[in-house]
Amino acid sequence: MDEIRLHRISEAMREELTELIEYEMEDPRVAPVTVTEVHVSPDGRKARVMISASSAAGQKEAIQALEHARAFLRTQLAQRLQMRHIPDLQFELDAVVDPARLNSLMKRIRKGRPKEV
Repeated sequence: MDEIRLHRISEAMREELTELIEYEMEDPRVAPVTVTEVHVSPDGRKARVMISASSAAGQKEAIQALEHARAFLRTQLAQRLQMRHIPDLQFELDAVVDPARLNSLMKRIRKGRPKEV
């Protein structure tokens, strides 16, 4: 697949997974989860879903809940996205994003101030 198509698929999957996890799943273990990125492999068979959890204690439980709900999420993606093949989902923690730091940076961006290092 070309790079532009992979990017469109990744972004569409990120949006749909965010909506599914936040609004469709009733598991309380995934409540603090945010989907930060989705990376689809060049052959389209696998997708790494990068997530961040608001609490460090809930990260392991959130990953387990998402792994358990993998088939449900793939089925829902197949119904929502017009794709011939839905990639296999692999959930990983996004260690780069610290939710507290991200919130402070977003507030600074909204206020128009330069970010602190």
